[in-house]
Amino acid sequence: MPETFKYTFDTPVFKGDVEVPLGLYIDGKFVDGSNGTYIDVINPTNGKTTTRISEGTPKDVDIAVKAAHQAFETKWGLNTTGVDRARLLNKLADLMEKEQDVLSALEALDNGKTFNWAKRGDVSHSITCIRYYAGWADKVLGQTIETSEAKLTYTRHEPIGVVGQIIPWNFPLQMMAWKIGPALATGCAIVLKPSEFTPLTALYMAKLIDQVGFPAGAFNLVNGYGSIVGQALAEHPDIEKIAFTGSTLVGRKIMEASAKSNLKKVTLELGGKSPTIVFDDADLDQAVKWAAFGIYYNHGQCCCAGSRIFVHANIYDEFLQRFTAHTQTLKVGDPFSPETFQGPQINQQQYDRIMGYIESGKAEGAKVHYGGHRVGDEGYYISPTIFTETKPNMKIVQEEIFGPVCVVIKFSDDDDIVKQANDSVYGLAAAVFSQNVTRALSTAHKLKAGTVWVNVANMLYPNVPFGGYKQSGIGRELGEYALANYTAVKAVQVNLLIKM
Repeated sequence: MPETFKYTFDTPVFKGDVEVPLGLYIDGKFVDGSNGTYIDVINPTNGKTTTRISEGTPKDVDIAVKAAHQAFETKWGLNTTGVDRARLLNKLADLMEKEQDVLSALEALDNGKTFNWAKRGDVSHSITCIRYYAGWADKVLGQTIETSEAKLTYTRHEPIGVVGQIIPWNFPLQMMAWKIGPALATGCAIVLKPSEFTPLTALYMAKLIDQVGFPAGAFNLVNGYGSIVGQALAEHPDIEKIAFTGSTLVGRKIMEASAKSNLKKVTLELGGKSPTIVFDDADLDQAVKWAAFGIYYNHGQCCCAGSRIFVHANIYDEFLQRFTAHTQTLKVGDPFSPETFQGPQINQQQYDRIMGYIESGKAEGAKVHYGGHRVGDEGYYISPTIFTETKPNMKIVQEEIFGPVCVVIKFSDDDDIVKQANDSVYGLAAAVFSQNVTRALSTAHKLKAGTVWVNVANMLYPNVPFGGYKQSGIGRELGEYALANYTAVKAVQVNLLIKM
């Protein structure tokens, strides 16, 4: 039997005992990896080992895919009704709601995000997302198409089959909900790989999925490294579709591997370098608060983080003063402290990457206006950081940093700011702040981004599609749009009267 992780939380915001299975979840059972090896899970607040999980291998992926196929062909997929799938998904959401404090505590322990933000953001959103797709389960409809009175023609939207899903470490639970919600609603069978850095909530969710009573094999989970298990999923010839959220670099590798095996369907939610545009007629207090939330939320570890803040010259100095003052109020520290806004970065590698970008900015001549340094003596804490006096070709302006680092750039021309904002290989999100509706919307329509927020930032809803232009991805998550990722359209033509 695989090991379990038993942990007693004794914090100001949550107290209780939690037990998490640490094996792989295949065909309705928790099992050890075939090699009997393990991966250490590191606590980002201190760099110490929290626990260890069973390590999956390509052999385990193959076993999981076979179990998923068996389930899909015999007791899931077209063998279930939408009503049955909705019932199971709603039951899962009920269990998540009951266990929301446990899920929030595990997210905080595993990822370093604050318990309070995990509960009000990640966990709450994830529950709503599962409920939303439960509502879609019996509404995945085809059409009757008129061709002639001699024929009956209609379409069916059928589950595509076995799908591989690879989720990142920045929003472990939320990204899992985004993936499994539409896949299970449509009747697909799943083999999911959580990040090896943050596997605990996914493993706890597997425990809840088991309790709900989904057919064995409908959902499978294989821990492991991306270069091994992720690669095996992308290359597997019996997986019909791969869904990946992560970096653009890895997204390219997923596409290459998927094309070599069976030309599987691919959806990618990738990186970003999102612009925030503050016009001189904006509500300055609100613009400051939302711009700060846009970049510093989740420690800057958001693909849609508003890391390029463009401010109109007429209000630049005032904005910078207020933005700096607000940034100084954001407490960096213990994820389980009620006062903390920003916890640690995820690991040493990410910490070094962010600090490397900060040094790059300095070397290229940008000014560290605020922050730019380590916080504390242990763990991976970095101060919220503001750069000014940048140039368009600097690395900190062009490349995704994935940390609490932003550049504040002055502009004076409405047409030119759209060009500057679009001067990126990415196109995931953008934010516009203006009290002039025409100005705000005309700017929003010109921006090359999959999501444009107006007078708000970093707000997502399960019924609103999310995804990117350019190198920020392929396809859309969330909303009705996500259902198309997991269905195949079949046209059926019935001859009523035509004779040869």
